[in-house]
Amino acid sequence: MTDQWNMLLSIGLGIGLAAACGLRVFLPLFIASLLAHFDLGDVGLRTGFGWLAEWPAMIALGVATVAELLAYYIPLVDHALDAVAVPLSTMAGTVVAMSSFVDLPPMLAWGLALIAGGGVAGLISAGTAATRLASTVKTGGLGNPVVATAETGGAIALSVIAWFLPFVALVLVLALVVVVVRWLLARKRRMP
Repeated sequence: MTDQWNMLLSIGLGIGLAAACGLRVFLPLFIASLLAHFDLGDVGLRTGFGWLAEWPAMIALGVATVAELLAYYIPLVDHALDAVAVPLSTMAGTVVAMSSFVDLPPMLAWGLALIAGGGVAGLISAGTAATRLASTVKTGGLGNPVVATAETGGAIALSVIAWFLPFVALVLVLALVVVVVRWLLARKRRMP
């Protein structure tokens, strides 16, 4: 039973972190890097992903995180980032999910990382891009910093919750996916 419990914990962690990558590409990776480096929590990294907890990765991810966070507060740059964020967040979600799937066999881990990790990250990223576009249309871009702040706060919260409470993160991700899918479908129906 312990092996199955650990497997479920690693799945919850991986999918939670991947979903957070849909909100901010580098921030969840940076948080996972810090928490793994300082060995906080009851989870770890999959064999072969120890590099994520080493200083060079932490520094690179920290710099990338700061650059990404600041860029979302610059008008027009935020929209340019949205153009590349969906594929980048899909890749980041796949990597961070795979790094977390400690107790899964390799084929299952990669399949789940690609489909659930990358898929959830890409879906949420598409939802955030659509939200920013709607904010730009309705507020002339003045509401975009509020959207950016909410996304950053969500990425931080979801990353930390995923690390320490993976099952709670999994429930939050499922709820978030339902909200995003409904919102995107409603937008699609309203388009001419």
